[in-house]
Amino acid sequence: MALNLSGRIIADAEKIGFVFPVHIWGIPAPVIDFLNRLDMDPEKYYFAVAVNAGQVAATLIQLEKLLQQKHVKLSSGFSVCLPSNYIPWGGAEAPAKQKKKFSATLDKINCIASSVRAKEEKPPERGPFWQNILFSAIYRMTFERVPRMDKPFYADAKCTSCGICEKICPAHNIDLVDGKPAWQHRCEQCFACLQWCPEEAIQYGKGTVKRKRYRHPEITLKEMLACVPGKNRLS
Repeated sequence: MALNLSGRIIADAEKIGFVFPVHIWGIPAPVIDFLNRLDMDPEKYYFAVAVNAGQVAATLIQLEKLLQQKHVKLSSGFSVCLPSNYIPWGGAEAPAKQKKKFSATLDKINCIASSVRAKEEKPPERGPFWQNILFSAIYRMTFERVPRMDKPFYADAKCTSCGICEKICPAHNIDLVDGKPAWQHRCEQCFACLQWCPEEAIQYGKGTVKRKRYRHPEITLKEMLACVPGKNRLS
């Protein structure tokens, strides 16, 4: 979902699903903005899939409350676990571990699809109580700071000025200045710029230099760029 959408959003489907990544144990700001602009019909079936690295925490409960403010019911909310791409805390997992997660995720997705087809109503999945309390507090404390959390980004000497980082950023947060990326403090901490740099030239602080990058093996650069209107060409 690109961040340059504006105006009201109308969804005329019978079933409406929200599929989004968990950021800092909560809903990313662009998703909240999307929800605020979406015209919702209380009579429709709403479901959600929160993609996370193993700690969904209270994200789906947060979504449930946001929908309640619009007098809409979240009929079901699911947590889907995939490998983490948050490289400040560590590099990509071993391929065997990733493969195991992908397999489990596929099984979960099939179950979700069956549930949605049948319009089943299930309580939102959540983490343990301590996780909900602690991580929800961290989310609230950091939410407003996220756009400026791009300060540790930099491009090292391996940078070839290819411009992929600028094109792939869904927040349009990167400009090329004298051929090098410059971050504009509109960051959403998705790390697409770092993970998709072909030279692994983009770093986040000192700890990422030797860490292995993560990209889903079935997703191509072309597909990623196509999701960013206005910056979707390789050249």
